[in-house]
Amino acid sequence: MPSNRQLLAVFLALLGTDSCNGFSSTLFQPQLSQQVTAPTIQPGVDIELPDFDELFVRVRGTSPLARVAMQGGQLNGQRGLSALETTVVDDDLPWKTVESNKNRLVHQIQKIDNFQGLNAPLLRFRCRMKGPCLAHVFASFLTTKEYRSMWDESLANVYEKYPIEDLDCVNMAMEFGKYGQCSKVGVGYCTTKPSFGVDSREQLTMCGIQDFHDGSSIIWGTEMEDHHNHLLPEDEARRTRAKSHLFATTMIPTGHDTFDVEYVIQLEIGGKIPNWLTTPIVIENVKNMFRVVDGYFKEGEGGALDEYLKDSYLEALGDKYSLLLTP
Repeated sequence: MPSNRQLLAVFLALLGTDSCNGFSSTLFQPQLSQQVTAPTIQPGVDIELPDFDELFVRVRGTSPLARVAMQGGQLNGQRGLSALETTVVDDDLPWKTVESNKNRLVHQIQKIDNFQGLNAPLLRFRCRMKGPCLAHVFASFLTTKEYRSMWDESLANVYEKYPIEDLDCVNMAMEFGKYGQCSKVGVGYCTTKPSFGVDSREQLTMCGIQDFHDGSSIIWGTEMEDHHNHLLPEDEARRTRAKSHLFATTMIPTGHDTFDVEYVIQLEIGGKIPNWLTTPIVIENVKNMFRVVDGYFKEGEGGALDEYLKDSYLEALGDKYSLLLTP
């Protein structure tokens, strides 16, 4: 006879509630007949889309702030991380606190060792930041070599290899608005430098950005499966594969020029390097990223972000100007 806990898990699943103790479905389907695909900007290259219901069950199940974002960015009148401090949000996963200090930029770091039996810890970082809540700019510090190299010394290269421009196709697969509005999605490739006797790594990751009406956003990512290896660049030598089993950065505006962030990642480094050695390195890298991004976002008028936004605005208006100036 099933236990009460098993019956509860079945009941929650029937209700569509996040299971807090594990994820059972796969994100990608190895059989072509079961795959949902979207065309990329490269002719003849279609990309398999993940099971978005399962993806966002994982995001919601590991990131309470993501759940807040999907509910309008606030609970009981409190926005962002303050909503988690004043309202009970179910979070039954066995988190262990690594660091907690409200006076620091990254004021809380938690982890779950060997999450899902994938030989990699699940890490969660919380941070309050100053500046505009701009997910596309924040994402550039993860997905472009220019910005990521500002904080990641191990980076050799990172770029978006297969952008998907048909966002209607993607949003249709997400049932139009069920998980916000997808404003960017594609598959990226990343390599690291060899150092201290450790060989280089490579990753092939699908990433996207979900936008919500209140200005909140979720930047998400997950590693492509082995049956997607034909998408790896042929001009690159094969390296040890690292895998981001789950990645989610939730951003919620808390004021005119402030926002809160919850950053969740489960990164399997690959090879035979023990987690007790790699986990502190991953934590320090993420903290360093937040320090760099914080400095960039809060510079204000005349800063690098201000100039970037001005250039982007003028570029977006370029076609309108040319039409107006055409005799």
